Amino acid sequence: MNLSVGDLKERITPRKVLITFKEYVVMTLGMALYAFGWIGCILPAKSMGAGAAGLALLIYHLTGIPMGISVLCINGILLLIAGFIVGWNFGIKTIFCICMMSLWLSIWQGVFPEGWSLLTFLADASNPEPLFLRLLSAILGGIITGIGIAICFHEGGSTGGTDIVSIIINKYRTISYGRIVMIVDFFVIGSAIFVKDLGIDAVIFGYIIIAVLSYTVDYIQSGNMQSNQIMIFSRDHYSEIADTITSRTHRGATLLDSKGWYTKEEGYVVLVVCRKRETTQMLKIVRAIDPAAFISVGSVMGVYGKGFEPLKKL
Repeated sequence: MNLSVGDLKERITPRKVLITFKEYVVMTLGMALYAFGWIGCILPAKSMGAGAAGLALLIYHLTGIPMGISVLCINGILLLIAGFIVGWNFGIKTIFCICMMSLWLSIWQGVFPEGWSLLTFLADASNPEPLFLRLLSAILGGIITGIGIAICFHEGGSTGGTDIVSIIINKYRTISYGRIVMIVDFFVIGSAIFVKDLGIDAVIFGYIIIAVLSYTVDYIQSGNMQSNQIMIFSRDHYSEIADTITSRTHRGATLLDSKGWYTKEEGYVVLVVCRKRETTQMLKIVRAIDPAAFISVGSVMGVYGKGFEPLKKL
């Protein structure tokens, strides 16, 4: 489809450019906060974490390779594998967040001296036991990284890592995202027990960090792993809305026949079921296409099928 200059001007407006710019600035700040939690709290606590960053931390303790380089390489390899298996349809925001995460990890690790911790001042003020200080640092790291991830999710981004692994696995088997995360994180964190500089306390702290991080993200996102049912009423733009949602978010859209009783006009309602953390992205898409659309959002108790929870045998 060829677009004229007029069509491009209609699609690229100053308001849309400003909104897009704001989203990427916020995601950059979210990744800066996420990386700071790792370098300023989790790393000096001699703890472990999960996902690609946790694996990068393990590599750092074994080889001394900076976390930023390892995170970029790990996610790059996962993206390459997923590209050949499920296709090259990754969002620009995911790639952007991965690059920003790697950049900020390198920046913070270069700025702060080795062993520096955000809670170092507590040791000078009250001289607590080193183990207690490490525990506090690990918990604070889980909170800070959780806030960073929640900010990224709110703008439609992703930190990659386990998300990419989930996409690859679900190509062949329908396994819930939560179960994949649990299994991958269990092995990544558990492997710290074989590292000389870490040990069993690092593993325990790692599981505490995951619990704190998950609670923080869920609290900010109001249960981001839950699902919403969105009904979009748009008289003239339902087709474009459904096409954009399907192509950009990779969620299915269903058109329902409708008839406005006041106007007696027939049309379609776009029905979408998605995770709660994806709802903001759906609403932004609808607003950009049809600001006058009427939207209904409701929580659903359970969603089963491809992309959600598997339907177990009764």
